Amino acid sequence: MKTIYRIAKTELNTMFYSPVAWVVLVIFSIQSSWKFFGTIERFEKSQKIGQGMDNLSQVIFSGFSGLYTEMQTYLYLYVPLLTMGLVSREINSGSIKLLLSSPIRIKDIVLGKYLAIAAYCLLFVAILGLQVAIAYFSIENLDLKFAISGLIGLYLLVCTYAAIGLFMSCLTSYQVVAAISTLVVLAGLNFIGKLWQDVEVVKDITYFLSIAGRADQMLQGLIISKDVFYFVLVSGLFIVLSIYKLQTGRDAQTISRRVLKYTLLITVVLSFGYITSRAPLTFYHDMTRNKDNTLTKSSLDVVNKIEGPVKITTYVNLLDINYYMAMPYSQNSDIASFAKYTRFLPQIEMEYVYYYDTSTNEALYAQNPGLNDKQLAQKMVESQGMKLKKLYSPEEIKKVIDLGPEQNRVVRTVEYNGKKTFLRMFDDLFKAPFEKEISASLKRLVSNPVKIVFATGNMERSIEKNGDKNYKTGFNEITFRNSLINQGFEVASVDINAQNIPSETNILVIADPKTQLSQGAVDRISKYIDQGKNLMLLAEPETNSALASITEKLGMSFTKKTLVQASETNSPDFLVTELQKNIDTTVIKLSKNRNNNPIPLISSSGITVTKDAGFKVTPLLKTNNQPAWESHAGITSISEDLKKQPSMKEMPLVAALTRNINGKTQKIIVAGDADFMGNAELSRGGSGTFQFVTDIFSWFSNYQFPIDTTRPEKTDKKITISSNQVFINKIIFIGLFPLLIILSGAFILIRRNRR
Repeated sequence: MKTIYRIAKTELNTMFYSPVAWVVLVIFSIQSSWKFFGTIERFEKSQKIGQGMDNLSQVIFSGFSGLYTEMQTYLYLYVPLLTMGLVSREINSGSIKLLLSSPIRIKDIVLGKYLAIAAYCLLFVAILGLQVAIAYFSIENLDLKFAISGLIGLYLLVCTYAAIGLFMSCLTSYQVVAAISTLVVLAGLNFIGKLWQDVEVVKDITYFLSIAGRADQMLQGLIISKDVFYFVLVSGLFIVLSIYKLQTGRDAQTISRRVLKYTLLITVVLSFGYITSRAPLTFYHDMTRNKDNTLTKSSLDVVNKIEGPVKITTYVNLLDINYYMAMPYSQNSDIASFAKYTRFLPQIEMEYVYYYDTSTNEALYAQNPGLNDKQLAQKMVESQGMKLKKLYSPEEIKKVIDLGPEQNRVVRTVEYNGKKTFLRMFDDLFKAPFEKEISASLKRLVSNPVKIVFATGNMERSIEKNGDKNYKTGFNEITFRNSLINQGFEVASVDINAQNIPSETNILVIADPKTQLSQGAVDRISKYIDQGKNLMLLAEPETNSALASITEKLGMSFTKKTLVQASETNSPDFLVTELQKNIDTTVIKLSKNRNNNPIPLISSSGITVTKDAGFKVTPLLKTNNQPAWESHAGITSISEDLKKQPSMKEMPLVAALTRNINGKTQKIIVAGDADFMGNAELSRGGSGTFQFVTDIFSWFSNYQFPIDTTRPEKTDKKITISSNQVFINKIIFIGLFPLLIILSGAFILIRRNRR
């Protein structure tokens, strides 16, 4: 060990007797300081003009253009300049022969030189650490452990680069060639993860060898054992390769023995890498304050109930627009997207099934006129060089699973304990399911899903149609992430005039029947209410009489006509509602509307209590404190005659009814407007309607669905340093500090030359 230390000390002296080490240090210091203080300055200016700040620790250090993110992209340029002369300098000068003929062991020489470059790399971390210290006093409640995690990741990364550079320096006597070779190898390691990902035998090996993104999780505050092992194993591999290379200059070995040594070394490293990257042997440590890289409590409660094997099968239609997300070459990255779950459920098994069938990908058919589905599938396979073990035809896939109701889209099934549910892709920017959707699918397998049944038979609103007034968007749109069918609920319809209400129904929705309910329907609904089950009644002013027999049973009634208000900007039937404050949270919990988004109701009846039917009535939405009148629908202005009629203020429009029956709380929603849950209103921008509807059904499900994946509010959202202080720091760290490094380097170099 003393020998290694002496060699390291000598190598460090040699490095600092060269201008290169000082120049690299100066450039790194200026570049990192410029980035850091520029970001701080930008946020300080934004804060001055009132823009909100949030999660500053993450944004400043590891965001899209954060300090760590940017410096990571430049580190590979610095390291070759530092490592190119480690051994090639010795080879070029001939001193390598003296070293090899000395009693010093070759491994001590290599380890000493590596220790020297690793020590130098600590200076990079020290400079970044200094900026972390400044951030600690410049950002209120900086997440310090998060910042330290990024420093660890960058140091492991640069040390791995250094090991590669050391080996390349052993191969040539030309320092420039060593530097260029190092860049080539680093580029290769960044690219290799994309090679042969469609070849089953080697895809895991090439994916493991890839250095691209290896430090990203640490930059995001999550230390994963497989990434740490990767850096250690790859560094160790190139260090040992350096030792083997130098030994060829001292020991006479046959070619077969050398090949055996190299093969054994690479096999051992790849074996250890593969083993340590398996889910059951992977360990995690979340360094963030709010455990942002870990599943939320609601999701953890779900996964903790799962004890046996979980199988996720992805069915990939080559003709679907999202086919590329689960191709063989994407499987490793697709599996990695479930890392938050495999961390706690290492028994998750992933399988991929490929098929072709008619899809909704209109562009594909338009671009290939005249080709049938089979010909299109063959064209896709040939044009992209796909290597598939099996491609199912439409007839074959239907024998396995009927994906017609899923529009033959790319979709997953999640299976556990004999139960199966769908996990879908969505038509939005992100496509893949988030934690809410994945946890909801798992929860459906460990508990009974909440079943919403919509009444039909009297021209009610449809969950199968897209029209403005229908309900497909919010409840039954498989392509929409936030549709309740994708958030753990089960949705169905039943003709209550001819069929009994299913016994497993949790929520019965009767939405604006246009014709009178049959006596059989009324009897079924009355029996359902008497059983203490949950109900939602939605009416429109023109047709609310169809629900009179049901509302009378509940002790409620609707106003006969549409409520209207005077407005300079909206039509009279556009009601500016107010979400009631101080609602008893033991009755219902509603999300805070942070942006104060309105919940408009258009052409709505008012709700009145006619008698005490045993329910506690809690108004949720009312008209505001401006006068409102009853009027026929379709008026364009408030006439003077109408203004002379009796007016009302703060009229209830949506109310929650609750009572204890059969040992549980019965929950009923009565609303004077059926349109507020329609496709048009749920798609209205800047409206709080969608959140309001989601909250209501969350209440119906006893807050089991949708899964609550909200996290504690970030506290690092304020810059505490002034613009003058930022300016002074920029002068010190972009001007004076690099100047101090230059002067120190000049002093040492001049002093050495004089000697």
